[in-house]
Amino acid sequence: MNELHGSSANGAPVMTDPFGRTITYLRVSVTDRCDLRCFYCMSEDMTFLPKADLLTLEELDRLCSAFIAKGVKKLRLTGGEPLVRRNVMSLFRSLSRHLESGALNELTLTTNGSQLVNFASQLYECGVRRINVSLDTLDANKFRSITRWGDIEKVLAGIEAARAAGLKVKINAVALKDLNEDEIPSLMEWAHGKGMDLTLIEVMPMGDIVGGRIDQYVPLSMIRSRLAAQYTLTDLDESSGGPARYVRVSETGGKLGLITPMTHNFCESCNRVRITCTGTLHTCLGQEDASDLRKPLRASADNELLAATIDRAIGLKPKGHDFIIDRRHNRPGVSRHMSVTGG
Repeated sequence: MNELHGSSANGAPVMTDPFGRTITYLRVSVTDRCDLRCFYCMSEDMTFLPKADLLTLEELDRLCSAFIAKGVKKLRLTGGEPLVRRNVMSLFRSLSRHLESGALNELTLTTNGSQLVNFASQLYECGVRRINVSLDTLDANKFRSITRWGDIEKVLAGIEAARAAGLKVKINAVALKDLNEDEIPSLMEWAHGKGMDLTLIEVMPMGDIVGGRIDQYVPLSMIRSRLAAQYTLTDLDESSGGPARYVRVSETGGKLGLITPMTHNFCESCNRVRITCTGTLHTCLGQEDASDLRKPLRASADNELLAATIDRAIGLKPKGHDFIIDRRHNRPGVSRHMSVTGG
């Protein structure tokens, strides 16, 4: 078993799990709330956490900073929808100090795009340079069906505001059987035509929702085969630090990412952990592991207890996830919703 502590070439501390993977990427949910209700993500009548259970913005800053001190170089804020968290820009502004010091390489977020018109310029001012926008369709009626009440025009305007502010935008789309799978070529051409990469994601079995995962699930191996009949796809040997595998599409000149937790386990190079808005650390998206960081965070003004709890959790990080669509019982592989976990 590898040592859990070490130093990088420049002497900075690093977190290494039992399988020799260095943890450099932290995803933090700042809220479980969202202004949309995408049917594959959450129930329409979601019961959200009491505000008292959420970490304060100051606590989120302290928690993120503790991980940065332990070698995290990429920090992504997620939700729910992160930009609906009251005064969330104060957190971005505070965390930007780690970009200025060089301790952090990248501060970014995943968003549904609905609030970008209001916040894109401020995000750029805080040092954010790339964002992911979740968008599964360009059809207004389909968008309303998927999100239950969303207005696609707000999202498209937000994307344009982000691009105008200087942010590089990547589009994330969940492949949904009989809903948007036939639209993927046009969605890809639209994104690539605007200089935006597109990443496709398989439905993940997380959280109880109305309807079944089997009805939603389409393997990306099938989507890729269909695209390969129409486009020239060349595998790329590169990574953005996440689970996506990339191909270059010759006809559009753009990049297409494929995140395939169901058809291909991407765990061998996992360098990331996730924290919920209540301060629970999950070292694997597809396992029911959990470590409470809120208790040690609030127990002491210094970070000694917090650091020890983080070290224990990293030391228990599993080798990989066990995602499966349960065809017999139609139940999720993991009970928590993605909106709670942090994207």
